Amino acid sequence: MDRGKFITLEGGEGVGKTSSLDYIADYLRGRGVALTVTREPGGTTLGESLRTLVLSERELSPEAELLMMFAARVQHVREVIVPSLAAGQWVLSDRFTDASYAYQCGGRGIATEVIEFLEKWTLGHLRPDLTLLLDAPVEIGIARIRARGAMDRFECEASEFQKRVRHTYRMRAEAFPERIHVIDASRSPGRVRADICAELERRFAHDF
Repeated sequence: MDRGKFITLEGGEGVGKTSSLDYIADYLRGRGVALTVTREPGGTTLGESLRTLVLSERELSPEAELLMMFAARVQHVREVIVPSLAAGQWVLSDRFTDASYAYQCGGRGIATEVIEFLEKWTLGHLRPDLTLLLDAPVEIGIARIRARGAMDRFECEASEFQKRVRHTYRMRAEAFPERIHVIDASRSPGRVRADICAELERRFAHDF
């Protein structure tokens, strides 16, 4: 049985990941793809418990935050992602390791080498086949978040933190252009979805 494809969706706060994830899932299922949709941190019982802590605990140190993210990720990979891919299912995940580089390295200032070590140690060679990076100016993202109402710990971070996150994501896209495709998320949902559709067709038209 052929291994499934692994697609991740990344981006800063307020870029529209949730609605885009739903669209991608519907798009792939409409083409007959057997799909597992999941998220990070989360996706498992342990991961969801850690997610609650990471998003709510105000006194969490950067190092504890990073290690909790990777603890959730390792369980996620072992329990959900790898078995699904091995069974021929595609996996669509709301965030993966690029988020740790953006938030804990770019945002919190943890050395890149630390995350590189954890990634290699815990994940081996597992990387997404495609990462769709939704990108929008921080000011737009913040305005969207505030319009929604209640905000979690990351959404409450200052604009300078959010700018560092965005900058790191963009640097990741420049470093890995064969994997990371940037989509301008400042535009209308219809335009964003059209770009997502075009990239999925370009990458995977022969796999549907």
